[in-house]
Formats: sequence, structure tokens, C-alpha cells
Amino acid sequence: MSKSGTRFVCQKCERVELKWFGQCQDPECGAWGSLIEEPATHTSTPKIPSRPALTALDGPRLYTDINTVDRPRISVGINELDRVLGGGLVPGSLVLLGGEPGIGKSTLLLQATEFVAEQVGPVLYVSGEESEHQVKSRGERLGLGEIPLYLLAETHLEKILVEVKRLKPALVVIDSIQTVFSDQLQSAPGSISQVRETARLLLIEAKQSSIPIFLVGHVTKEGGLAGPKALEHIVDTVLYFEGERYQSHRVVRAVKNRFGAVSELGVFEMTESGLQPVENPSKLFLSQRSVEAPGSAVLCCMEGTRPILVEVQALVSPAAYGTARRTASGLDQQRLALLLAVLEKRASLNVMSNDVFVNVAGGIVVTEPASDLGVIAAVASSICDRPIRSDTATFGEVGLAGEVRSTSQAIHRVREVAQMGFRRCIVPEANRTALEAPDGCTLVGVKTVAEAMQEMIGLGT
Repeated sequence: MSKSGTRFVCQKCERVELKWFGQCQDPECGAWGSLIEEPATHTSTPKIPSRPALTALDGPRLYTDINTVDRPRISVGINELDRVLGGGLVPGSLVLLGGEPGIGKSTLLLQATEFVAEQVGPVLYVSGEESEHQVKSRGERLGLGEIPLYLLAETHLEKILVEVKRLKPALVVIDSIQTVFSDQLQSAPGSISQVRETARLLLIEAKQSSIPIFLVGHVTKEGGLAGPKALEHIVDTVLYFEGERYQSHRVVRAVKNRFGAVSELGVFEMTESGLQPVENPSKLFLSQRSVEAPGSAVLCCMEGTRPILVEVQALVSPAAYGTARRTASGLDQQRLALLLAVLEKRASLNVMSNDVFVNVAGGIVVTEPASDLGVIAAVASSICDRPIRSDTATFGEVGLAGEVRSTSQAIHRVREVAQMGFRRCIVPEANRTALEAPDGCTLVGVKTVAEAMQEMIGLGT
């Protein structure tokens, strides 16, 4: 005999409670307002649910008996998106594209469907948030021509799978996964169980039919993907669509990729005709750089396999309220605090009694340690009110002892610096000895923060 009731499931850690709490009771989670009511069914006789699964019909096979066939990747016709995917879509892959509302996710995927539909085969675009007429209106604004693109306004997963089997498209787009529901569950669309189960069923369909599937996902206020964390574990590739509302450019970043490099970056510019790929991001991020202005430094960071030059801006002023403030945009706040302590201790600069504001111009986020030297140079330049030479760029990791440590992929960074017309590059001494200076660019090796400050702003002279 079955008895129906309700349960409350945390949308972050998936903890199940029998009654509602304002805060998740898991000590490692503790999220507020994350418990969502879901129907629950209790049965006296347990049974194994009949659900589709990836199963081997013939049992285990010997490793040496398995023949691998390299299937060509499917290009989406957008170089920057192909780059992030690792060279294009892998047949049978499940790709999750997350981003804030209005950032351009649907626009980007519509542009991708046009090329695939023209060059590979028909595409099925499933919209759970807009009608077919709304999707077509956006396509007309983007200039989509007469292509075999099928539009389906549907949220019922079983009906979607029927159309996938009938059409056998070259690509499927689900916009968005939070709106899709399955009859196998009684919970509402967007709930943790529905998102997880529908993604699992779509993964099975992708693997069995060798059809690549794009899933569009919403993000939370904290910037993470809405729904269970297991969603990111289920899919093959996770892409984040980032950008500021008041900036024209957008960034697609790979945070998981079973078929390519992680942390690969693609840069786009939003125009009236849609998203246009940016082939030279360094030129874009440096286009409005303040030349010969105190507090401005150019650093070379690596995003995946691509070197990019960005401007780091710093403003240091006396603390007005006793407690000095630390504000970082595009950088890790804790990493900034560490670098300021090193600058105070190892370069004898008064930092702790001042407000420090640091910003990576253009809205890009820099996370790698090789950006340390550029951040320190910008802060020191602002403190001393001495500009850094406009033809100078830098990169290097800084340790707590004030040493400048070598970084990986130095040759690619130096080449990008020289290609962008910079005549001097301040690098770790360990990297300089192993590098050959490009034509027109001088490499200056430094071992400590003090040496770097002397070369960058003339500190100590």
C-alpha cells in the first residue's frame, strides 16, 4: 500500500528533510531558503524502478578488443566557440551552457544552429520559455536564412525525445533545462530531482543516438548554475557565459571539458547583428588603456592555451574611516590581500593604512598566480604616483618571501607581448634565462619584488 506525502529537498546539497527549515540542516551546506517542497511516495514493498540506462548488452569486454574510431568533430561555424569546445562538438556529447538572463545564451546558440543546419544536417531547437514565433523573430533579427531548423515549444521531456528519434537531427538545443520535466517524477519543473533526471535521460539519448545536445542553464544570484551540483557532473562539458550588462563584449569559459582543455576562453562582442567573435582579445582589452597614468599596468595572462594582455588598474588613497578598505574587481579578494602584505613587508611601501581599489579593465576575471607581478606593479605605481612605461608589460608569480617565481607557458606570453608592440617585458629571472627575446622586445629578468619595482617604476632610484 502506498502513502503520498511531501518532503523538502535542499537545492544545493540535496539533503532531504521531512519538514521545512529556513536553513539547510547539513553543517557543510547551511544554505538559507534552499529547501523546496516536493511530493514523496512511500511504498511498503520496495521495487527497482524501470529507468533507461547506459548498459552493456554483451557484458564486459577486454580492453584490447575494443576498437576506437575517431569521429570528426562538428564545427559550429564560430571560431571562438569551437575553441572553447576543444575544436568543435563531439558527436554524442552533452554540453551545458550557463549564464545570467539576457547575457546572450540563446543568441549564441541560434547563430551556431545556422551553420550546423547548413553544413551538417537538420537542427532541433527546443524552447521551454518562448514560443516558436518569438524564437523565429530573434532568428530574423540575426539574419538566419532558409535553413532546416526545426522549432519546438515544449517542456515535456518524453515528447521531446519522440521528436528527436523522429527527426534524427545533427544537433539538439534545449533552452532551458530548468523548464523541462519528466512524467517519471511528480516534482515540479526546475526542482532538483527534475533537473537531475531530465539531464540524465538526455545524456542517455545523446550517447545512444550520437547526437550532440546543448543544454541552456540559468545561474543563481551567487553566480553558480541553478539546480543540483550533480548536473555539472552528468554533462560532458560545462561552459559559463560571462559579461557585464554595460559592456559590449562577452566571454565564454570552459570549466569542465571531457574532450578538450579546461579554462579555455572565447571572447565575443555583442552587436546589432548578434555576437561576433573577437579574434584578438588583447587588442580589445587594451583599446582604452590609460597611457602613462599612475596605477596602470599591463599583464599577460593565460586563458587555457591563449595568452591575453589585460590592463590592471589600481587606486590607493588614505583610509577615511580608520579601517582600510580592500576592493577587487576581476581578481580574488584574498589573493589581493596577500599581495598587499608582501608589498608592505618586502618593498617597504605603506599599504596597510590606505584604501586599495584594484580593477581588471574590461570586466575579464583573472585567476592565475602569474598575474601577481602586474597587480603589485599597479598598486606600487599608484602609491608612488609614478607611471609605468607605456611600452612595458609583465607577468610572474610572487611568493610570501618576496621572490618572483617562474610561470608556465612563458614563451607564448612573451610572443603575445611582442606581437602587441610592447618593447619591454618584465619576467621572472628563471624564465628569462630559458627564453630568447623576440625581435623588438627586451626581456628583463627579476628575482624579487624589490627588483621588479625598481624596473617598473624606478623605486629605490
